[in-house]
Amino acid sequence: MPETIFEVDVDESPEDQPDPIVNRWHPDVPPVDRVSPGEKFRVECLDWTGNQVNNDDSASDIRDMRLDPNHHLSGPIAVDGAEPGDLLVVDILDLGPFPDNEWGFTGIFDLENGGGFLTDHFPNARKAIWDFDGVYTSSRHIPDVRFAGLSHPGILGTTPSHDLLEQWNEREQALIERGPDDKTAVNHETHEDEPPLALPPEPNEVLLGDMDEDEVEEAAEKAARTIPPRENAGNCDIKNLSRGSRVYLPVFVEGANLITGDLHFSQGDGEITFCGAIEMAGYVDLKVDLIKNGVERFGVDHPIFKPGNVEPQFSEYVVFEGYSVDEDGTQHYKNANVGMRRACLDAIDYLTNFGYTPEQAYIILSTVPVESRIAGIVDLPNTCVTVSVPEAAFDFDVDPDHLADISAEKRGNAAKPS
Repeated sequence: MPETIFEVDVDESPEDQPDPIVNRWHPDVPPVDRVSPGEKFRVECLDWTGNQVNNDDSASDIRDMRLDPNHHLSGPIAVDGAEPGDLLVVDILDLGPFPDNEWGFTGIFDLENGGGFLTDHFPNARKAIWDFDGVYTSSRHIPDVRFAGLSHPGILGTTPSHDLLEQWNEREQALIERGPDDKTAVNHETHEDEPPLALPPEPNEVLLGDMDEDEVEEAAEKAARTIPPRENAGNCDIKNLSRGSRVYLPVFVEGANLITGDLHFSQGDGEITFCGAIEMAGYVDLKVDLIKNGVERFGVDHPIFKPGNVEPQFSEYVVFEGYSVDEDGTQHYKNANVGMRRACLDAIDYLTNFGYTPEQAYIILSTVPVESRIAGIVDLPNTCVTVSVPEAAFDFDVDPDHLADISAEKRGNAAKPS
């Protein structure tokens, strides 16, 4: 087993961990440890909320969650010899839950606290607890669903330089100030409950590892939130970034200062409920290497990765299509976000035919390894988005032909005289 270079305790608060937690991006956070190219090591991680969610049947912890401190991440880890302009090569060797903590959770955030992709349809907090059985998972809150998860770190990234951090803050603040470019999109003038367009630095409940306390207050004014993905990768939430994957991350500071966390036992493409994967505490085993001057040599400005070959094998899907026309019939111009919404809403309505509540169906789409694709993007005015739900995740037949047979039988029975 690789040496553990970052330890956590799931029974302690984020502030009282064996190694110091970080929850913002900032170049001055000192590394907690160093590794050499070619070295294998283990990093332990809290769940992204920092132990705020309980293994119980109440969603009050989701409803009342403190969001300012999220995510709770492990690192930074410096890599000997890494310099700005290099590519840091990271191999994901293994990951999973702690042996004595084999459970995870999925949440739908409340409209008044966090929201989500379909907040206007699902404004109230909900939670599902998942139990792990090797590579499989099931939930007492989502009956007749059992599937092999596709485990991955939601967050894996290098630390930004001061210049890059300033770019992030400037461009995201400009987005907040100018509002949506698409004038037919939802905007704050007409929908005040919609979430902000970006999350500027929030100095409340900032954790910056081993940074000196007298420096944290100043750094917190500029430290970037970890919510969106950026040039350093970060919170990409790519479900296929699992065991056996190799990631090429641009380096922006001496040592690269790798940070990871937000471990997921499984997730559907899009993580649509926001707390939408099966979130867990656990470990990830990594190996690192360097490609000197790799950013220029590869001609890339963003991370690239090669998926591993350890994935659940699903062969049959029910596929739902969505287009750039919203629920009230408004036509948008090649808007994939609207197309994704419509595909998801149709999938949710379809699954309610089998006895699931809309909330349960919403959670299913967010946790089962659902495949989402931009199927067509060139044919104006509509972008076509597909959402593919694997049939094998269910303990019964969800095929449309089966549902049609049931419906025909019901119609036939209804036509018979009593």
